[in-house]
Amino acid sequence: MTVRKLYPFDVIILVYLSVISILALIFGRPLPVYYDEFLASIVFAAMVGGIIYFLGRSDRKVILFVRLLYPALLFTFLYRQTGGLMHLFFPGFFDYQLTAFEKAIFGVYPTFWIEQNILSTWLTELLSFTYLAYYPMIPAFLIFLFLKGDYDNIARGLAAICLTFFASYLLFFLYPIEGPRYYFEGQYASAIHGPVFRQLVEFIQMHGSVHGGCMPSTHVAVAVVVNIFCLKYYRRAGIFLLIINTGMALGTFYGRYHYVSDVVVGAAIGIIMTFLVLKYHRRWESTSGTKQSATKENKISVS
Repeated sequence: MTVRKLYPFDVIILVYLSVISILALIFGRPLPVYYDEFLASIVFAAMVGGIIYFLGRSDRKVILFVRLLYPALLFTFLYRQTGGLMHLFFPGFFDYQLTAFEKAIFGVYPTFWIEQNILSTWLTELLSFTYLAYYPMIPAFLIFLFLKGDYDNIARGLAAICLTFFASYLLFFLYPIEGPRYYFEGQYASAIHGPVFRQLVEFIQMHGSVHGGCMPSTHVAVAVVVNIFCLKYYRRAGIFLLIINTGMALGTFYGRYHYVSDVVVGAAIGIIMTFLVLKYHRRWESTSGTKQSATKENKISVS
C-alpha cells in the first residue's frame, strides 16, 4: 500500500490558506471584493491536497521532485494573492508613520540621503545585480539540495521558507506599507538609472510586484533563511551567498523599493523562523508521523 504522508511544510501551507480564507470571510468588506482571493485559497488548498494524495512516497525522481519542490512554484501565486488582500484590515498605508520613525532615528530620510550622497550608475548596476539574485535563489537552493540527495534539508528549508513568507504576508495586511518609490513619488530630484540590471529589476517590478507589501522585505527575510542553511550545511556556498545577500539587502532601500526598517524586520523574521525550524522540525515530523517514512523515502530515492 502506498504511504501518503504530510511534511511539516505541507501543514504550514494548508494552515496559511485556511487562515487567509477565514480572514477574508470575517474581515473582507464588501465580501464580493474578496471572492477571488477566497476562491484562490480554496483552489490552492485543493491542489496541495491533490499533490499530497496522488504523489505519495515514490522511487521515481520526477514524482519526488514535484512532491518536494512544488511550494517553490506556489510561492509566486501566493505572493500575487496578497495584492488583493492588502487592505483587508486598513484602508490606507502607514508610510507616514514609518518614515517619521526612521527620520527620528537617522536624522534624515535614508532614501534622500542616498540620492544626495552616493547615487551613481555603477553602484546602481552592482546593487541591482545582487537584488536580482533573489529571484532564482529559492529554486536554485532547492534544486541544489535535490541533486545532492539532501531531502531532509529540503523539508527543513521549505518549512522555514514557508513560515517566513507567511508571517511576512500577514504583516503586509496588519501594517500595509507601499514603499518609498510610491510614497515619495515626485519628490526625488534624480531618477535611478542603470543600463542593464536596473532595467531588468524595473521590468520584474512592473510586471510581478504588488502595490504594498513592503513591510517586511521578503527578499531579505527569505534570503536570510537560505543563507543560514547554506552556512550551516554548505559553508562555501553560504559565504559566497552572504556577500550577494549583503548587496541585495542594501539594494532594497538603495533602489527605493523598501525602507531600512523593512530590511531589519525581514532579517529578524528570517532568523527567528529558521531558528524555530532547526530546533523543532524533528518534533514536528514526529507529530505528523513523517519522520520514519521520510527516512525510508530518502533511502529509496537515493538508490
